[in-house]
Amino acid sequence: MIKRDLTEHLIESAKQFAAVAVTGPRQSGKTTLVQEVFKKHNYVSLEDFDKRAQAIADPRLFLQNYSNEFGIILDEIQHVPELLSYIQTIIDREKKKGYFIITGSQNLLINQSVSQTLAGRIALLTLFPLAINELNNSSLLSGDLKDFVFKGCYPRIYDENVSPVKLHEYYIRGYVERDVRQIKNIFDLNLFQTFLKLCAGRIGQILNISALSNDCGIDQKTVNAWISLLEATHIIFLLNPYYKNFGKRLVKSPKIYFVDTGIACSLLNIKNTNELSSHYNWGGLVESFIISDLFKQYYNLNQKPSLYFWRDHQGNEIDVILEQALNLIPIEIKAGKTINMDVFKHFLYLKNIENFPVNKKFVIYGGSENQDWPEAKVLGWKNFGTLVKSIN
Repeated sequence: MIKRDLTEHLIESAKQFAAVAVTGPRQSGKTTLVQEVFKKHNYVSLEDFDKRAQAIADPRLFLQNYSNEFGIILDEIQHVPELLSYIQTIIDREKKKGYFIITGSQNLLINQSVSQTLAGRIALLTLFPLAINELNNSSLLSGDLKDFVFKGCYPRIYDENVSPVKLHEYYIRGYVERDVRQIKNIFDLNLFQTFLKLCAGRIGQILNISALSNDCGIDQKTVNAWISLLEATHIIFLLNPYYKNFGKRLVKSPKIYFVDTGIACSLLNIKNTNELSSHYNWGGLVESFIISDLFKQYYNLNQKPSLYFWRDHQGNEIDVILEQALNLIPIEIKAGKTINMDVFKHFLYLKNIENFPVNKKFVIYGGSENQDWPEAKVLGWKNFGTLVKSIN
């Protein structure tokens, strides 16, 4: 098993709370992780139709039959959210720490249910696909940056040597046909898949609701609803702008990125790394890969991400702003393998901005060697996997 960075926080959470929920994208490794950590708990998958039918028909009997003295793992609980009310009763009566371990792929459904029934009784953790640090610790980080942008980071690709092209194709098909239908009453799935592809083509760009509406042929209300759905199911994330205390001459719309660049490559019909490196949005895909990993680093530390971008209307921009207490840490991302002074031009611009409390500055690039420049610390893409932890 590939050791996951979230393991320590999962164990600690089970010592403090009666229930622990692990959410995240499908196939990110939630089931493998909780079964590995809680070996003595009974395991029940609510993906199994027969188990699901039992849970719906008689929740009390179901929980009684499948529990043991150590506890129970309820996998994909979004299929039977009604169980949470019965779990609350057991928690309040038994008061056993770490007894209920639940997982869910659909963040929207599970969080709504949990907030209504188990608030204060449950720890909420999020597990994303593999992070750079996890790949590095498992000696799986051999190859070029474009190889990993193309393959993405779903564990089965590395643990079971599954073809990334096939995995992503089946993942998208299953996501659209199962998850989307279950959460939203979307009748035209072909149109929704077109919308997905349009989003992939806009990776690293400012989210333009009006343009998406026109290009897809749907109204802006539907665009907003579908963007929210993609966020809730961990397909995309939005990077918000940082504009505190710097006036009104800044961009205030978010940028759109994909949680996994392998999924984005599949939607863009990129079939191999040669096509990828010559793609019109190679730079945006690299940004998505790096920024997604920064988000993973926060979540693997069980912390809320504090990441933004910064851009003014003259085109001056910082790819990532990491907010830390009283300081801001600007990070630039470059797909190339060579560093020159042009890389630091936006850092130099920041010196002219009042009330911009810059601490450290970093450049993450497509090369392998770390470099110390007067303008910033330069990190090879394989070497930034513990950046958030080191800054904290």
